[in-house]
Amino acid sequence: MEIKIENAKAALKTADESVKKVLLALLPELKETEAQTAANRPITERVKTFEDACRELGEDNHLVEQYRVIDENADFTSDSHDIFTYLKLRIIAAALNEGWKPQFTEDEERWYPWFTLWTEEKLSEKSDEWKADRHLISTGDYSGDWAGFACAYSFNAPSDTNTSIGSRLCFKSEALATYCGKQFISLWADFNMIKK
Repeated sequence: MEIKIENAKAALKTADESVKKVLLALLPELKETEAQTAANRPITERVKTFEDACRELGEDNHLVEQYRVIDENADFTSDSHDIFTYLKLRIIAAALNEGWKPQFTEDEERWYPWFTLWTEEKLSEKSDEWKADRHLISTGDYSGDWAGFACAYSFNAPSDTNTSIGSRLCFKSEALATYCGKQFISLWADFNMIKK
């Protein structure tokens, strides 16, 4: 059986991971094509998990190196899990921003995921499609009425925020901030709220 390289390249673009492995084993010359295709995908397709973000930055990136050292040596208790989560979010933000770093200048626009607490009553008025689009999570695993996301408007608690204060977890575009807030909602909850 003869396989044309053009047909194999086309198949590689649409194949799932198991088929890709077979094609790459049969035709090693496709590895460069696969690497180029993967690198050309939008960042939101390349970073779906924390490990994707680490892979995107590379193991020699200082944030990834710091995370690995702490992950191997630290014993985070339940009251300090937010520190570990912050490290993960910094890696994710760095990967999604693809080299862009905030300068915190007066004319620079920066974006940050924004979260809202919904009551059961308000949620009952919303459609399932609306809920799915917002990647809602239950706050039942978290304690304290005061330990909420931004918009709860309380002082000196995890929900206090001010747009005039910079953050290392900001993004170069609104689309990336929205994506990160939705895709990594559980990490944001762990960072901003106190687990029971």
